[in-house]
Amino acid sequence: MLDSMRYLSTRGGVPATGFREAVLAGLARDGGLLIPATIPDVRDQLDRWAQLSYGELAVEIIRLYSDLPETELTEQITRVCAAFRDPEVTPVKPVGPVHVLELFHGPTLAFKDVALQWLGHLFSYLLAQSGGRLNILAATSGDTGSAAIAGLRGRPHLRIFVMHPHGRVSPTQERQMTTVLDANVHNLALDGSFDDCQRILKALFADLPFKDRHALGAVNSVNWARVLSQIVYYFYAAFRVQRATGARAVQFAVPTGNFGDVLAGWYAARMGLPIRRLILATNENDILARFFRTGDYRRGKVVPTLSPSMDIQVASNFERYLFYRVGSDAAQLRKLMKGFDAHGRLSVPLDEHGRVDELFAAGVGATADTLATIRRYFERHDYLLDPHTAVGVHVAEQHLDPGAPTICLATAHPAKFSAAIRQATGRDAAHHPLLDQLADLPTRCTVLPADTDAVRAFIAQHAGVEGKPQARG
Repeated sequence: MLDSMRYLSTRGGVPATGFREAVLAGLARDGGLLIPATIPDVRDQLDRWAQLSYGELAVEIIRLYSDLPETELTEQITRVCAAFRDPEVTPVKPVGPVHVLELFHGPTLAFKDVALQWLGHLFSYLLAQSGGRLNILAATSGDTGSAAIAGLRGRPHLRIFVMHPHGRVSPTQERQMTTVLDANVHNLALDGSFDDCQRILKALFADLPFKDRHALGAVNSVNWARVLSQIVYYFYAAFRVQRATGARAVQFAVPTGNFGDVLAGWYAARMGLPIRRLILATNENDILARFFRTGDYRRGKVVPTLSPSMDIQVASNFERYLFYRVGSDAAQLRKLMKGFDAHGRLSVPLDEHGRVDELFAAGVGATADTLATIRRYFERHDYLLDPHTAVGVHVAEQHLDPGAPTICLATAHPAKFSAAIRQATGRDAAHHPLLDQLADLPTRCTVLPADTDAVRAFIAQHAGVEGKPQARG
């Protein structure tokens, strides 16, 4: 690392900070999201990088944005790679008309493992250096919670409080979280939607005295380290598909609810990776798809679907993209976000071709589309898609480009959504031993109202205390 990367708040209300401070803070103290002051141009590195292993490539990319000693970073990434069951970590497989980027070979069978396995090692290293402690507060629509718990369970100086919407995650996702009984893990089921969980998270981070008193940190994709680690697999997948097909450019189809995963692809493109198009796919909760078609970002009611991790109306990472979209103008960004908070709507002008952004295409995969896509790929290609990945594949098929192979991000193992697989195929076809063994394990969880004060009181009672196990609510 030649020059230490600095990090700015999208809202422009705090001084620039370093990588370590950005990771431990999670959210900026002015309520904004932290972004790198510059985006490196790596076009002159692409040929060399294309020859690297996943771990080697991760070190090359992350070191551009961090000030970690290279030996320490290399050791951390080596440990992360060892936690994945495939030697390629994120392998790419041709399936029918697309290439599937399998991101589900980590400990909890979801793409969140890529980032959160690293974040566990990173937090431990930073806290050992500073002698501090951290209470992680997380909101999850399913996969983030279990991946964060897997990355942080049992680690000294760390406690984690995970909020999920009660009864609105898949039974498997719930058991992956609530069967972890380590004393530093607290599962909170809130009587509301995932958007309520995110609202409470942002409110508690905005309460600076409370945040400071209890040393709150974040593992949601509001934490820059999450987005940074996900940039790696865009490069890795593009290199593998280019090598296999001879294509000069690729396009990615990304099922998304919180905009974090597709944002990593946007950063990869800005760094110089030849991405012709980012195909953004949503389910019926289509606020992001509507924005990229019309320029209008309007909050609606959350609709429960077969792809619950995408049942989101307010995308926490959208502010990062919006900051760049308004010309990196923090004052304009603040104005737009204030209006959105007050009225649930904001708009941006379209270009002369009627587009929000020429890099993005967008579409919706509704429940019927999701089931039909799962069934078709199982029958024609003998390949099982989880419902989130099926949303992405359905939308991808509407934007196939013969000059740019399409890489579809497979965000979770289908066994995490066995009921949807059974509904689509008529067969009990999706299993994984890691999940099957959860069926008879004891669980621990606390049910709370979707109320900021209730969560604040729980954290105040348990932060810094190895609490006794709570009965499941």
